[in-house]
Formats: sequence, structure tokens, C-alpha cells
Amino acid sequence: MNVALSPDDLARACADAMWKEDDASKGLGMKIVEIRPGQATMTMTVQPHMVNGQRIAHGGFIFLLADSTFAFACNSHNQRAVAAQCDITFIRPGKLGDELVATAREISRSGRSGIYDIRVTAGDVVIAEFRGHSRTIAGTWLPSADTETRS
Repeated sequence: MNVALSPDDLARACADAMWKEDDASKGLGMKIVEIRPGQATMTMTVQPHMVNGQRIAHGGFIFLLADSTFAFACNSHNQRAVAAQCDITFIRPGKLGDELVATAREISRSGRSGIYDIRVTAGDVVIAEFRGHSRTIAGTWLPSADTETRS
């Protein structure tokens, strides 16, 4: 049976399949808030083991949240994708107890390459801006019978 999925349902199904295998994001307490084609929103609360000697959120953990959100956005089209390049600009510090929210949006997707911008916030404060370049690889998240989309 060939079940047609809407683009939103396909994106959610891909995220569910990916989440099952994502021990890193789950292990850091990240949560998926929203998934749409080319878009993702995730949260993570800054825990005591995530602060550095300055007593602010270690940049590596902020990067991890942005990178995971980027991964869910670029894998939302049922094509497996990995990071080819990423960079981050830290704007303000995150603090112990902050709920960080990362929101990814697709800027460009052509051939095997994609560009995604991810903004990390704590409340109304922008903590960091991240840009990720993706590259599709072989494979899909869902069997081909599930990948036919309808508008």
C-alpha cells in the first residue's frame, strides 16, 4: 500500500525516525518543539554540567543545540543529510537555568547542497547565530512507499 504523506507529515516522520537514533540530543535533554519541511525548533535547558569557568553556558553546548536543530531541518525531506560546514557567532552568554531555543530555517537547497540559518535565543535575547551547510548522502529515513508526498 502506497500511503501519501503531506510535506509536514513527511518531515515529522523523518524527525521521528532520526530521533530514535539520536542519543546525543536526547542525552543533553534536548526536545523537538516543531518540525516542518526545511525547518526545526528545539530546546535545551542549560544544566550545571554545561557551564564553563566563567559560569556561563559553554559555547560547545550552544553549538550542539544549533547543530542538532540544523540536522533535523536538513533531514526533513527524507534525504539523509550531514553537515559539510558550520559556523557560529556567539552574541550574548547563556546562563545556568536558561531554556535555549534554536530555530532553523532553510535558506537554499539545490542538488546535494543546502544552507540553513539557526538562531539560538534565551527568551527575547539572541544568544547565537549559526549557519550550516548540508550535503545529502545515500539513503532515506523512510521506506520509499512512505515518501510520496501530496500537496
